[in-house]
Amino acid sequence: MDLTKIEHYGDELYNALITRKAVAPLTDREPEITIEDAYRIQLRMIQRRVDAGETIIGKKIGVTSKVVMDMLKVNQPDFGQMTSGMVFSEGEAIRADSMIAPRAEAEVAFILKRDLEGPGVTPADVLRATECVVPCFEIVDSRIQDWKIKIQDTVADNASCGVLTLGGVRRSPRDLDLALAGMVLEKNGEIISTSTGAAVQGSPVNAVAWLANTLGRLGIGLKAGEVILSGSQSPLVPVKAGDYLACAVGGLGGTSVRFI
Repeated sequence: MDLTKIEHYGDELYNALITRKAVAPLTDREPEITIEDAYRIQLRMIQRRVDAGETIIGKKIGVTSKVVMDMLKVNQPDFGQMTSGMVFSEGEAIRADSMIAPRAEAEVAFILKRDLEGPGVTPADVLRATECVVPCFEIVDSRIQDWKIKIQDTVADNASCGVLTLGGVRRSPRDLDLALAGMVLEKNGEIISTSTGAAVQGSPVNAVAWLANTLGRLGIGLKAGEVILSGSQSPLVPVKAGDYLACAVGGLGGTSVRFI
């Protein structure tokens, strides 16, 4: 795909973000679009956010569960970039109408104390490079109409990033087994999901190693201080004003988010 089209679709998705008006799937309009094209579009969209004054604060891993991989007909995760404009504090209410079609997912975030640059990064390297892990919610959103996405659509749309909240509880990942740690997700007081960290590439630590190695092949490193979202351990939960979600991770603690 030529640069003119890359910039056109990146600008289109950025404008969809700003206006909260979804666009038709890129894969319907560009049947030959590749994942490489989609990442170039993502970079254009992110550059528009940076040009508007935001900063890159981390990365997210998406499409980590087998169910979502099967839906998108892929055999590996994807990634997106997180900016300062996406971050909410724990307890801070999120306006549901600030997004198009928000869906919440619970996961574990890693905060790095050392750089990680692949290829060759192992799970042990991830543990050594991590300052702490925290429970978090990512509220994903799609600028693609009705979530009618293929892998190229969500990659171009910055892996469907919306906003995120980080829990206040922080622990070293070396003090618990994240693969075995159970997670319980509640919506409006009702349990709607239980899982373990093994649902994410066998362990959230493995997912972060995958990301470091994938980015490393592109000449991109994970930097000290960055926040890395390791991938959803819950189903995508549609949310609206008035909803309240809470998750708890065994041995780590919990966090919550409410929508107004």
